[in-house]
Amino acid sequence: MRILLAFLLSFTLAACADPTNAPLVPAAVNVGDSQQVLVVTNRAREATGFYGAHRSDRFEYLGIDVSIPTARNLGAVPVSYRRAVPGKHFVMTDSQGLGDRTGFRTALRDRLTALPPAQRDITIYVHGYNNAFADGVFRTAQLVHDFELHGLALHYSWPSIAHPLGYSHDRDSLLFARDGLEDMLRDVARSGARNVVIVGHSLGAMLVMEVLRQMDIAEPGLPDRILDGVVLISPDIDIDLFKAQAHRIRALPQPFAIFVSQKDRALQLSSRINGRSTRLGTLADTETIADLKVTVVDVTAFSGKLAESHFTAGSSPALIKLLSRSAELDSTFTTTTARRGGLPGVAISVQNATQVILSPGLFGL
Repeated sequence: MRILLAFLLSFTLAACADPTNAPLVPAAVNVGDSQQVLVVTNRAREATGFYGAHRSDRFEYLGIDVSIPTARNLGAVPVSYRRAVPGKHFVMTDSQGLGDRTGFRTALRDRLTALPPAQRDITIYVHGYNNAFADGVFRTAQLVHDFELHGLALHYSWPSIAHPLGYSHDRDSLLFARDGLEDMLRDVARSGARNVVIVGHSLGAMLVMEVLRQMDIAEPGLPDRILDGVVLISPDIDIDLFKAQAHRIRALPQPFAIFVSQKDRALQLSSRINGRSTRLGTLADTETIADLKVTVVDVTAFSGKLAESHFTAGSSPALIKLLSRSAELDSTFTTTTARRGGLPGVAISVQNATQVILSPGLFGL
């Protein structure tokens, strides 16, 4: 119990500043690198003008410009919710409303058409538990920037309460947000994108699986037809639930990658909260999901600090460098053209599933 309280306290102290308070900083428009993120959210707009934890029956569609500091470690997302400093912290420099759902569809098509044909890709990021609106926007910008992904960055922001003690609220909120994510995916499918990949983190991975399941029930085979890849990072999903979700989907979109770590402290805590159920993101081998066509990427050896262990795939500088120079990155995060390749590492295949164990020592990192 003392360990549990200490863990929660560490997150509470880190989040003592109000994470929903992330004002625009127009002065940072020419500071650092710029990345635009298109956002779909059913968070209610608060009286302060910020998007908070309350749920809304209507969706808002935004284009947000993010200034990314150049002097930072690869994978890091330095932020300040009290006094953001351009060039030192991630900040939002501009926000443009895209109108209603029709306006969003138009914006997608226009932005894709403006890109070279070979870069008309869309990467969708779905945040996890304990995330404020700005957290998800900044993480989306960081992933696309650090992995040098082409095309559009799209973020689905569901109403997390952004508090370490808000786990139950967040579980309810992700269920509340299922239909909105499905609508967004259907809009993206009609945009003319060359490739569409969805990345779900933590509880966001559960939201992704729930939506793929309900879409397949409505139209068998639809997820595989409209998605060119699925990536689950540190998925906070019970193993039995994941298997039930996956088996209800006629064909999992390919490639289907699951990043896991046995040192993920947040998932260890989730396991205790949920009756010691094994979470998908701490899977040690593929025996229990061997009948599923998935690639389990074990990044345990790259897991570092407590706060970073829950997002190793996107926060470890060494791992980002390794993945970025791998041919599998194209088939895992962006396109379908490199499915013949594979992640460098020790690969173990059991029936349909493949486990890839990555280690810095194997590559001189």
